[in-house]
Amino acid sequence: MLYLPREKGQGLVEYALILVLVAVVVIVVLVLLGPIVGNVFSSIIEAI
Repeated sequence: MLYLPREKGQGLVEYALILVLVAVVVIVVLVLLGPIVGNVFSSIIEAI
């Protein structure tokens, strides 16, 4: 019991990693689906 591991900042690092992972997923989805959504809105505008 002389050595107690420091786990104080571990939760913060885990939350930061999850946030980065979510941001990467959102960016990938936007890059892949961005042109499709743009075409849909263009079609709607042309129909009006």
